[in-house]
Amino acid sequence: MGLGLLSRDFFDRPAHEVAPELLGRVLVHGEVGVRLTEVEAYGLPGEDPASHTYRGQTPRNSVMFGPPGHLYVYFTYGMHYCANLVCLPEGHGSAILLRAGEIVSGLDVARARRNGARDRDLARGPARLAVALGWGREDNGLDMIGKVLDGSPPASVLAGPRTGISTGADTPWRFWIEGGSDGLAVPAARAQAAWLNGSRLRRPEPSQLRGDLGGRDPEVGTAEQVQVVAGVNLQHLAAPAVAGSHVDLDVLDLVPRGRGGSPRSRARR
Repeated sequence: MGLGLLSRDFFDRPAHEVAPELLGRVLVHGEVGVRLTEVEAYGLPGEDPASHTYRGQTPRNSVMFGPPGHLYVYFTYGMHYCANLVCLPEGHGSAILLRAGEIVSGLDVARARRNGARDRDLARGPARLAVALGWGREDNGLDMIGKVLDGSPPASVLAGPRTGISTGADTPWRFWIEGGSDGLAVPAARAQAAWLNGSRLRRPEPSQLRGDLGGRDPEVGTAEQVQVVAGVNLQHLAAPAVAGSHVDLDVLDLVPRGRGGSPRSRARR
């Protein structure tokens, strides 16, 4: 792993371009370092109905309209914080949700913050990742330039629909490392994904989707809704064109569960 640091220019691009290139990078906060294994991109106001900025700037999402490379931290479900990295120049309103990672330094500190969790679960999920790194409301707006290590990119990346949202769910802006430690499930109804590996793209095996949220066997669809490209630059993917209400991003495994073991779906109107 290299010891270089990502510059602000790295984040001064569309979120769906930056997101796959964030995989394998290491976030450092205090004593803890986390290698990113899963992220999701969220687009511009009026274009991405799943983004917190879809209906414009508010006091809550104002950091997303700030300079690129800053941390946007929000409180959700009355109990958890989730963290995003802002993309594009000031005034645009776009970011990347940090969904999962693996602890590469400060393991004892992360264990203390996530008391009782297995090591592989310490940063497995967006809220758990924030806890492991010690992020909270006070870190909203934190400048992360100088705190993201430029590590080696992964050999292969999986791309598929975003999870835990009720609108814009089919947009393939969720990216994760094949064989990564995140282990997050994909809902069966949206278990369409693609395996990006050099110039060849293929649908992942059911075992790679790790089951759906209800514990049933995954129903893997075709990859026709995921655009095929070579390499990890997905800049030509169109922004979602689905209209709908503004929703909170799901915390997945940390959301209170309803009948059948599936997380309850809640939308913020």
